[in-house]
Amino acid sequence: MKVKRIVANIYTKDLDAAKCFYQDVLGLDVMMDHGWIKTYGLNEEMSIQISFASQGGSDAPTPDLSIEVDDVDAAFEGMKKAGFLIEYGPVNEPWGVRRFYVRDPFGKLINILAHEY
Repeated sequence: MKVKRIVANIYTKDLDAAKCFYQDVLGLDVMMDHGWIKTYGLNEEMSIQISFASQGGSDAPTPDLSIEVDDVDAAFEGMKKAGFLIEYGPVNEPWGVRRFYVRDPFGKLINILAHEY
């Protein structure tokens, strides 16, 4: 047996609220829509990971989700322009990532990051 996929499920009564944050700003596709659940993602291979943390690093709170992007600053500008609440950063962390924290439409704390080269 091997794990093939891990999916985060976020409860909401307003499924369309995810569109601006996850599709319009982050560029994810709607991969499944059954009316009661919408799944956003990409048809690219993604690694399977799940993390457990006592804090978010640099004494920041532990985020609900971490999303790796190729351009943190573009994601940051997109989130600001769309009016989402930035709670931390952007900052270059000592462990080699550039990141910021933002609240999604459901109040979840999202860590947007890129590994530095």
